[in-house]
Amino acid sequence: MKQRRFTGVMVGDQIRLGDATMRVCRIADGAVGLTAVDGAEVEVLLPELLSDASFTIEASASRARVPVPPRGLLESLPSEVAASASEWEKHVTEVLRGVPADAPSGCTPRPEYDPARSSLRQRQLAKVEELAAAGTTVSLSRFGRMCRAYQREGLIGLVDGRKRRRSDGGVDPRVESAVRQAIAEETDRSTGTVARLRRRVEQILTEHDDVAPVEVMPSRATFYRLVERLSGGRHTFGSAPTRRSLAQQPEGPFGSVDALRPGEWLPVDSTPFDVRVVLDDGTVDRAELTLMIDVATRSIPAAVLRPTTKAVDASLLLARCVTPEPMRPGWPDALRMSRSVLPFDRLLEIDARLEHAAARPVIVPETIVCDHGTVYQSASFRAACRALGVSFQPTHVGSPWQKGVVERTFSSIATARSPNTTSGPPWSPPSRLRCGCTITVPARCRA
Repeated sequence: MKQRRFTGVMVGDQIRLGDATMRVCRIADGAVGLTAVDGAEVEVLLPELLSDASFTIEASASRARVPVPPRGLLESLPSEVAASASEWEKHVTEVLRGVPADAPSGCTPRPEYDPARSSLRQRQLAKVEELAAAGTTVSLSRFGRMCRAYQREGLIGLVDGRKRRRSDGGVDPRVESAVRQAIAEETDRSTGTVARLRRRVEQILTEHDDVAPVEVMPSRATFYRLVERLSGGRHTFGSAPTRRSLAQQPEGPFGSVDALRPGEWLPVDSTPFDVRVVLDDGTVDRAELTLMIDVATRSIPAAVLRPTTKAVDASLLLARCVTPEPMRPGWPDALRMSRSVLPFDRLLEIDARLEHAAARPVIVPETIVCDHGTVYQSASFRAACRALGVSFQPTHVGSPWQKGVVERTFSSIATARSPNTTSGPPWSPPSRLRCGCTITVPARCRA
């Protein structure tokens, strides 16, 4: 059964475009490389592919995501090396998915490679025996490493490591891979030293790669340079809390969300305000600031300041975002909507309430982006989103960069300087405010 997918495609997908059946071989720079059954290659822009009415993704034995090789890496290798990797890909994909990567449409797995009939180890044993009968000898352990490398790196994982470009004085790729693994293991361990890391690398080489460390390990100076390069920005040998926090960041750029119109993308979040205040009951405590940012205009359509943000406060945030802010007694006329740079006359035709409104943006959200806090996962906040026709989009767990705009705004508020400011010392509110002073929030900052 064919199923239409609107979320995208991945390398290895078998698709139908028009009357042709093709397989996705690469995705780079917003374009998708397709290979037809006869071997012909075509390139289609990703937006055009997804918007084509005839585009469908045919069912696969596995939907495991295969990483896309780094741009230009395969092109930099000799043709015979790339051809060898492509040949191994057919065998590996048949073991992992049941059918080879170049299998035609409607092809069914052979009985010994059917994932529904046999385990992964049984399929690997069958493939090793098949290759041995064909004159290609490969051990079961090496073929298993090839399968794991393909799942981890894609096609480039099947390239002989000795054929890849070397760096840092010709360090063996197996050593570099072991160093990366050892650095990743340091995330949840106590803070160690480079010497301890070197011992762990030697242990990994012995256990997983079946090589003697004395044969491939570089000199101590070269090893230190390699560790310095691979551990950059990870705080590997620093404090454990900082190291674990940095481990949650993405390994590389994932692109950015382009908002073309106001309200298209609005991240929302809460943070304790770094100022001690006197609450209504006379107690001294910190308040919590909750706000949303319109990505297209970089404006703050709504914000609330509460001792503790509750679900009703988050729902109120949505209501304030779509409701004009009336002028209050004592506010200067310079804060009126009519005095702003917005086309007041045209806006007044849409909503008469804007005649006496303050110059605060009124934006109807299309998509709300939030984390997994109980306030935003509550039934009342979700119900408010449904009532306003707002799409609710939670971020992945431990992925604060997915709403980096609002996180950066909090940082700017905490330091009292604009994100565009590149010079001058940051201003910390606790160091400038004095006990007993009264804080007046201007109308343009109120929600």
